[in-house]
Amino acid sequence: MEASGPAAQRAEFRKGFFLFQDELWNLVNLRNEIQHYQDGLFVWDIPTFNKRAAREAILNAVSHRDYRLAGSTFVRQFPRRLEITSPGGFPPGITTQNILWNQAPRNRRIAEVFAKCGLVDRSGQGVNLMFEECIKESKRQPDFTGTDAHQVCLTLWGEIQDPRFLRFLEKIGEEKLASFSTQDFLVLDLIHREQAVPLELQPRLPSLLEQGIIERISRGKGRRFILSQAFYTFLGKRGAYTRKRGLDREEKKILLLKHIERNQKNGTRLHELNQVLPSLTMYQVQALLRVLKAENQAHCVGATKAARWYPDPPPDRIASKQSKSSPQ
Repeated sequence: MEASGPAAQRAEFRKGFFLFQDELWNLVNLRNEIQHYQDGLFVWDIPTFNKRAAREAILNAVSHRDYRLAGSTFVRQFPRRLEITSPGGFPPGITTQNILWNQAPRNRRIAEVFAKCGLVDRSGQGVNLMFEECIKESKRQPDFTGTDAHQVCLTLWGEIQDPRFLRFLEKIGEEKLASFSTQDFLVLDLIHREQAVPLELQPRLPSLLEQGIIERISRGKGRRFILSQAFYTFLGKRGAYTRKRGLDREEKKILLLKHIERNQKNGTRLHELNQVLPSLTMYQVQALLRVLKAENQAHCVGATKAARWYPDPPPDRIASKQSKSSPQ
């Protein structure tokens, strides 16, 4: 945590916004540390504060603040974060949950002037651009913690979380990334952080699957996704991919069969086989057992909870095969 104390530099602007907007960014950029990371022989430089994201944050604060209140808009810069606070809470109907999808400009004329001057996106998607830029640079998403009915607080985090993810996005290619929606970036960020994809973003999953950018590793209600094998191959982390991807179907069958063979004298109950593959549901384990049975590698004796699994075909099937092969 930063120690409290007087600001290293303080600047106040009381003139029109167009007269000081460049000066404001120049002040931020004076202490905009460049973060270095190495990829083989190449060294990559990423500024802590992305100019486009910072600009959009400031423009949003100026155009959407509540001018009925006498307070000022503050921009506070720390070594690895930028905090922007403006008077008045979100406009009616806007929350932290829907701010990416809903728009309700508080000062429409100011927003229109910014748009005509080319300062903001005409579709009013400044918040979307902030999120996209942060994700593309592997930084934490913009944070509205501290926002209430009296003020909007926005934090832009500057720390690069995972340079490998940044390189993966670069490998996807600028042309393809340009076609991505904000939802696509959010989905990739969540999957990279091993977090669940919420229902409202799941319609974007099929497109990313089709492009080979992500992979599905489980189905049903608890379905899970990971970044594609190309990501881990690109990083030289094939082992990590195998761990995250989990065992394939044949490997799962082998594990079940090995456990059944070890207990061939007394047989194996279903709940024990569930313990062999705890990541699978009971129904998924039963499906694999049916395959083993169809392949004559295992058979079941009994029913319901008393049922036990044994290796190889049951004795009656062996006798049947022997009778068919014996000479008449």
